[in-house]
Amino acid sequence: MSVLLPAYNAGSTIAAALESVRRQDEPRWECVVVDDGSVDGTAAVARCAAASDPRFRVIGVPHRGVVAALQAGLAECRGRYVARMDADDLMRRDRLRRQLDALELQPELSAVGSHVRLFPHGRLAGGMLAYERWLASIDSPGSVRREAFVECPVAHPTLTLRAEVLRRYGYRDRGWPEDYDLVLRLLAAGESIAVIPRRLLSWRDDPERLSRTSATCSIECIVACKAEFLASGPLVGSRQYILWGYGGTGKALARALERHDRHPTHIVELHPGRIGQRICGADVIAPAQLPDVPPAPIVVSVAGAGPRAEIRVALDSMGYREGRDFVCAA
Repeated sequence: MSVLLPAYNAGSTIAAALESVRRQDEPRWECVVVDDGSVDGTAAVARCAAASDPRFRVIGVPHRGVVAALQAGLAECRGRYVARMDADDLMRRDRLRRQLDALELQPELSAVGSHVRLFPHGRLAGGMLAYERWLASIDSPGSVRREAFVECPVAHPTLTLRAEVLRRYGYRDRGWPEDYDLVLRLLAAGESIAVIPRRLLSWRDDPERLSRTSATCSIECIVACKAEFLASGPLVGSRQYILWGYGGTGKALARALERHDRHPTHIVELHPGRIGQRICGADVIAPAQLPDVPPAPIVVSVAGAGPRAEIRVALDSMGYREGRDFVCAA
């Protein structure tokens, strides 16, 4: 296995991250550390680890961002499998072994992730705790696919892929998170991604984390990513769709889909003051009216796992099937 670990100014955390790799109970690994032009002690720490254990290799590149660093590191990976890792996270001792076993025993899988424990846990706000719980609800290739347009259904630092698959798709910079882009491209191509339902990685939640500071990780960019893959996937054969939900989440997604010439014919709402009105040219209807309107793909765009679960039950009771007739997004 090759562990692909990009690092930029991670001098305060990379030693612990590398030690967690060294302590793996699966010994057949190499770790390719890509120093992305750090100006702190990152490179020195990584080279010290390489001096004491030749399974670590350090590559220095000019600072061009995480996508370029991942591409440079992938070119150096020699393993049949590539395990992603970040310089501020910690692997559990059995991570590589469990993921290696899963990929060896299930040749139909292209990649496998795992559950995570966010830390420092005492500082986590309610939203991050809810996100941790949501990730823990995803435990199969089916649930990865079902939840793909809600958020990225696999924490990227937990992902281990077959090297030939990762090289085929690679990383690209489209102005949104490269990890979500990769997962959605894999799923769109029919690749299968599993999740080991165990916490195999401690995922650091830090104010300086790239997902909190990078413009590519803004809500607007993530919604744009979802809209592009919805337009080229579930909505590829139809310019019209039915939107369930017109709160902040639904509005943002509808605006993003307009840029792909996708427009709602109807909006399903529970708010009695909206039912019977028109919003952006679409008739607002109650859920009970849904079977009476011309069929179109349904996009459920509401925040919160609880409301989505209730809508899934309601649609199922009306004979609609997820993945065939409707998709849930957020």
